[in-house]
Amino acid sequence: MSTLYSSAEVHRAVELLVSRPLVRLVTEIDDNGAIPPRRLAGILPDLSTHQLRSASDTARAYGLVRVAPGAGLQLTDSGVELADLYDAMARWARRHAVPAPVCEFSSRIRHVLDVLAPSLTAERADAPSPLIDGAEAGLARPRTLLIQWLADNPQVARASEPEPVA
Repeated sequence: MSTLYSSAEVHRAVELLVSRPLVRLVTEIDDNGAIPPRRLAGILPDLSTHQLRSASDTARAYGLVRVAPGAGLQLTDSGVELADLYDAMARWARRHAVPAPVCEFSSRIRHVLDVLAPSLTAERADAPSPLIDGAEAGLARPRTLLIQWLADNPQVARASEPEPVA
């Protein structure tokens, strides 16, 4: 559980995990169950067709959702664990009113991941942990869940950059 990542790996993982369309898709399925692909636009009307397709493709590529015959997109075990991680981060952020007292769920996720990210890098292994005092002390559980989730899903941090289209 003490796996440290390069700055590039942490950046890749954070950028994937804070994607607003991905956060919306994962949490919607977690809260309300499987979504038939044809109903995505009606259930998540604040997302464009491109955002929905991208989030769905990304979630499938990283093993967060699968298409269940007759039910639609449903979370895999990894997707359920990610939804639990999102919930733990959002609870901490709400409790501490960050990044603002009233804000979107995905903004809270981004804030917490931005706070946690430096503690995951190998470059910061010798630095004192910023998570030891004040309000950030409560981040120990979300940090542990994040480390475990990343260890169980190494493809998220270690994915290669997509090849540029010629």
